Amino acid sequence: MKTFKSTFLPFLAVLLFSVPLLMLQSCDPDDCDDDENDNDCDTCMIVYKPNIYIYPEQEILLDVQLGFPKGGNVVASIPEYVNGWTVNVTPDGKIDGQYDYLFYESEQPNVWQTDKGWCIKTEDLDEFFRQNMAGFGFQGREINDFTEYWIPRLQNSEYYLMYPQTSQIIDEVIVLTFSETPDNIQRLFYLIQEADSAIEMEAPEISSFSREGFFVAEWGVILK
Repeated sequence: MKTFKSTFLPFLAVLLFSVPLLMLQSCDPDDCDDDENDNDCDTCMIVYKPNIYIYPEQEILLDVQLGFPKGGNVVASIPEYVNGWTVNVTPDGKIDGQYDYLFYESEQPNVWQTDKGWCIKTEDLDEFFRQNMAGFGFQGREINDFTEYWIPRLQNSEYYLMYPQTSQIIDEVIVLTFSETPDNIQRLFYLIQEADSAIEMEAPEISSFSREGFFVAEWGVILK
């Protein structure tokens, strides 16, 4: 009987310790740091290449921070994100005299909507993005930067499903704060999914924003 207790009790302790960990699996920043932890963060999705364009009314020294209220973390950034950015920005959007936007990529829980969107033939992607982003209030280099980067990377399927994620959704998982609050902010991510054939989808409403005063525009992509 003594032998049974000495071998069973350590096993029971390990079992009781392990079960809560499995039940509490979440998108904790420590679980999202690298590929070795992918299985520990199975509810997370990466937002690829968000670009934050900043247009103050006058030259300004600005602190910019990202927050992840539901868990998550920054996995890449330019300039380097160390508890935030402190940057000098001019009215034409130039950052520290060398960047056109703040770049980051992040990993956070999958809360993205897939109820409304558009199904686009690959050959029509360029025209779609230019018109769609303009409808949301993006202009010039913001749209050009998007299409120049993403169109060449979206050539593996005949169709693509586009689910727009607007500020209301993005703000729930990635909070964007400034030391001086902009007058207007537009945030738009596309969740993009390959499709073998055309699919009928309910189109979402497109709400533009005012590019007046001190304003910020941000776009990004989630690949499903």
